[in-house]
Amino acid sequence: MLVIPMADKSNYHGEVVVIGGGLAGMVTALELLDAGKRVVMLDAATRDRFGGLALWSFGGMFFVDSPEQRKSRIKDSVDLAMRDWVRYGELDPEDVWPYRWAEAYVNRCTEEVRGWLVDRDVSFFRAVNWTERGYFVPGNSVPRFHIVWGTGEGIITALSPRLEEHEKAGRLQLHFGHRVDELIREAGGIVGCRGTSTDGAFEAHGDAVVIAAGGIAGSHDKVRAIWPRDRWGEPPEPMLNGSIPEADGHLLDRAAALGANVTHLEKMWNYAAGVRHWAPPFPNYGLSLVPGKSALWVNYQGRRFVNPPLVGSYDTLLLIDEICREQKKYSWQVMNRKIANKEFSVSGAEFNPAVREKKLLAFIIRLLKGNGEQVQEFIDHCPDFVTGRGVAELADKMNALTGTRDVDPKLLEREISEYDENIARGRNLQNDDQLRRIAHVRQYIGDRLRTCNMAPIMDASAMPLIAIRTQILTRKSLGGIQVDLDAKVLDKQGNPIPNLFAVGEACGFGGGGMHGLRALEGTFLGGCVYSGRVAARAILSGKGVR
Repeated sequence: MLVIPMADKSNYHGEVVVIGGGLAGMVTALELLDAGKRVVMLDAATRDRFGGLALWSFGGMFFVDSPEQRKSRIKDSVDLAMRDWVRYGELDPEDVWPYRWAEAYVNRCTEEVRGWLVDRDVSFFRAVNWTERGYFVPGNSVPRFHIVWGTGEGIITALSPRLEEHEKAGRLQLHFGHRVDELIREAGGIVGCRGTSTDGAFEAHGDAVVIAAGGIAGSHDKVRAIWPRDRWGEPPEPMLNGSIPEADGHLLDRAAALGANVTHLEKMWNYAAGVRHWAPPFPNYGLSLVPGKSALWVNYQGRRFVNPPLVGSYDTLLLIDEICREQKKYSWQVMNRKIANKEFSVSGAEFNPAVREKKLLAFIIRLLKGNGEQVQEFIDHCPDFVTGRGVAELADKMNALTGTRDVDPKLLEREISEYDENIARGRNLQNDDQLRRIAHVRQYIGDRLRTCNMAPIMDASAMPLIAIRTQILTRKSLGGIQVDLDAKVLDKQGNPIPNLFAVGEACGFGGGGMHGLRALEGTFLGGCVYSGRVAARAILSGKGVR
């Protein structure tokens, strides 16, 4: 091993070292800087990716009894939200720190996350979305998914100039292209870190160190190593990466080597409807579709999922469960062009330009007229889209895409015909759980505008048919480094490791896994903001720092 002399290393010094330039790290640093602290911030990515995964996200956030809910006459409360959270996540009260973090977030998210962001010029769309309603385990009792006007990019563009002002003033050292390989421990406490950059080795020292480097979803080697085989069998091959490559779990391993208690990593928040990006920013990068509710969701053979039929926005984990029970762990969504134009949507900032660029008129037109231009863009460019004038042609193209003869055209045609016949019987005689759920979501105005009204698949006026091959896409870690309510990292005996803190996805968004088994959605960006503020508050008050 090559040992580089100290003279050849870059050395950085601040009162606090923040490892990671995603949302959690940005919030932590900004709170400290505004209070007068000097901060060294290290990020493995390049400066144009300042903000991490939040920069690319759609920007939905979970709040309770918010002004937007009240304006829409949605009655919510902390008690109701906490019941939903614990029940849906199957969160065990005896799992002390995750449970306490869930309580803290639910009680304080509207004031300490929404209020903090609004004070920094982040705004929210008036209509509140209703995600994760639950299939067999009840989820969100009321709509709680608040859309950032500007997407996740809008959050980052509101915060980054404030950090850059501190950088110009000399209070903040921002170093990109710096990968931390090791935490430095002296006299029982963490005093800094070391690693490599494009210019060579470096060390950074401070009175406190904050790990804000994300989870494990960006490393499929890591994901496969801890994959819950008792629940999902062997991991899919291939999978798509909906995270960022820097979220590789490396610092979680380094913290564990120093005695930190890393918990619940086997609990992951993956998505079932991933497709390949035709111009990926890094290898194997995928996009997460928002599954259309009127599409027929079938397995790799063209057999419909019926126990239950798969419908998006109800239970993300159930979708993964069902698909991972199959011999081949990918699936297809089958629809026609009319359904696609109305319901097709992609999660993230890139393919939501009206929201990202805050163009209200364009957003309203999209809701009323559909999304036909984007559907055509994906048909033309995305390698996971195929079209056909009939079922036989569609099945041939599906098989050509996968290089197999797995899809049985007669089976697929029968599945489509039976579904369409159920629609044709009329509302009084329909007996299909997918149709019942479509009727249910259309009761809420926010979903009615984006969901077809009992649309058959085989409709001569709605051709061509479209099939989308969807793969498992890794996105977020629900587990991580265990921390107490001050974001201090705990060892396996439950004792704080002096001077060491963790925030955001690195700590399972709080406590080493505050969501439990399932997330009510919108709680990831919110968890980054909240945990970042908690850590900064503790450091400023001297808790866990010696």
